[in-house]
Amino acid sequence: MFYNNKKFRPIENSENGGTSSDTIFEYKQVGNILTSNYHGGQIVKGHLIGLVDANGVIDMRYHQVNTKGELMTGICKSVPELMTNGKIRLYEHWKWTSGDQTSGTSVLEEI
Repeated sequence: MFYNNKKFRPIENSENGGTSSDTIFEYKQVGNILTSNYHGGQIVKGHLIGLVDANGVIDMRYHQVNTKGELMTGICKSVPELMTNGKIRLYEHWKWTSGDQTSGTSVLEEI
């Protein structure tokens, strides 16, 4: 999987997650290093950095500021699926490393 210049939007998220279908992630990839800026919905501004393995699995760390003015941080493992339409779907398992430190799952799709 190569994620450079791809955009993603959540289609599912746990209740304790901060993103919604209004959140847009813009991925950049150089070698196996992935970065993204994201915003929308309850997220004023967010960034992530991660490493992509040979199977396209992303091990990432993220930080974001929400509309409440809170700085939130977390970790996430994202597993890709190539859909029949050629787009990528990402299945994510994440955990807050700030706030209540709960965990959850989300699904993102390439737009």
